[in-house]
Amino acid sequence: MIPDHTTFDIQKDLLFSQLGDHKKMVLSTSAENKVSSRMVSVIILDTAFYLQTDRTMRKFTQLQTNPYAALCFENTQIEGICSVVGRPCENSAFIALYRKYFPHAYTLYTGLPNEILVKFSPNYLKRWLYEGEKPYEEIFDFSTRTYLKNAYFPE
Repeated sequence: MIPDHTTFDIQKDLLFSQLGDHKKMVLSTSAENKVSSRMVSVIILDTAFYLQTDRTMRKFTQLQTNPYAALCFENTQIEGICSVVGRPCENSAFIALYRKYFPHAYTLYTGLPNEILVKFSPNYLKRWLYEGEKPYEEIFDFSTRTYLKNAYFPE
């Protein structure tokens, strides 16, 4: 079966319009067979998720060893790969939204010398939808640009 990239693109655009431009999410990272999770303040730009952190934090150390990570919020789970894209203050789009939605964190941390900006590029996203009383799994595979919506029927 040939993937329907048009459906993927339409559904992806709808998804990101529903997500908005910021969220509080749980970020999970791992290295050396140890997994850790923490809340992070995320800015969503151009189908990617951005967060700032200090170079001395455990999450940064883990991402340097293993750039694969996961984000989770509400009924949505996301797997992806992280990369350092500079300092927060070098990205005006990030800064404008971060200052607007997370002003306290912006004031306390953004200007610190060890702060870096991390881009989380999604590979896989799954969320639960409910139409009436009927549950569905909605799955986005970004690497193959495929979209699935499956009815879920527990046994």
